[in-house]
Amino acid sequence: MARPLFNNVRRVACVGSGTIGAAWAACFLSRGIEVFATDPNPAAQAHLEKAIDAAWPKLVAIGLPSDADRSQLHFTSDMTEAVSGADFIQESAPDNEDLKIELIGRISESCPIDSVIASSSSTFLPSRLASRCRNPERVIVGHPFVPVYLIPLVEVVGGAQTSLDVLDWAVGLYDRLGKAPLRLKTEIEGYIANRLQRVVFEEALALVANGICDYDDIDKAVTLGPGLRWAIQGPILHRHLGGGKGGVRHMIDHFGWDGEPGGETQFIEAINDRWGHTTIDELEDWRDDNLVTMLKHLRSAPEAKD
Repeated sequence: MARPLFNNVRRVACVGSGTIGAAWAACFLSRGIEVFATDPNPAAQAHLEKAIDAAWPKLVAIGLPSDADRSQLHFTSDMTEAVSGADFIQESAPDNEDLKIELIGRISESCPIDSVIASSSSTFLPSRLASRCRNPERVIVGHPFVPVYLIPLVEVVGGAQTSLDVLDWAVGLYDRLGKAPLRLKTEIEGYIANRLQRVVFEEALALVANGICDYDDIDKAVTLGPGLRWAIQGPILHRHLGGGKGGVRHMIDHFGWDGEPGGETQFIEAINDRWGHTTIDELEDWRDDNLVTMLKHLRSAPEAKD
């Protein structure tokens, strides 16, 4: 069977129906794609259906296309049956590298030869994950973020043997799901977002260990400060806006440059290539309008019960 265009994918398999796999199933169903889910856990089908029940109203709230169809969900405990007719397989087994290597190898023996196999791995190199795979050039990492049915980011990572056509195809499919696929230039353990999160978490532990604050202070410092801003502007754009009307060049002139010597020129050029079409005033208005929208709709966390 020849691989269909990503816009023509009609059937996918979700191998693993836990928190991640069930959420992926909801995403595919929300775009009118038939889903065959599989998991060896005897309680998996009940968990899957309950998880989709919980996710579906939230998907409705952010907007569903007319072809969204929950009735396109099928569950089987037989993995071969699940993947045998799939155009695309999203593997979401527990994050154990040996388990995933073995499982992806088994999937590759049972699915169509041109089917793309994506792992929801949060850290492992796709080159290793594909090491027992038949036709390893079709194996990628498609790393989502919880809750998968709401968070847009999917990190798309290819291995040493992954075909560029497969990466292009996968990016197109994830985009069709309403995701924001981010394609890495090369594979690295932990990918991008988890490595950034890890740095923040390690610093948080150090601050508490050194008696600077407690754990609750850490969450307040992030969610009431940079976390709100990070939802709109990342650390790169922040350097540009942090320079006031003079932009990134003024920021560097005033506060200095922390990167590789000479790298500031490339950094400034990258900022100008991305944001040079608009003024600082326009960017600040855009940032502030989004902050107002979030602040108006944020809900407080549940209070502790007596």
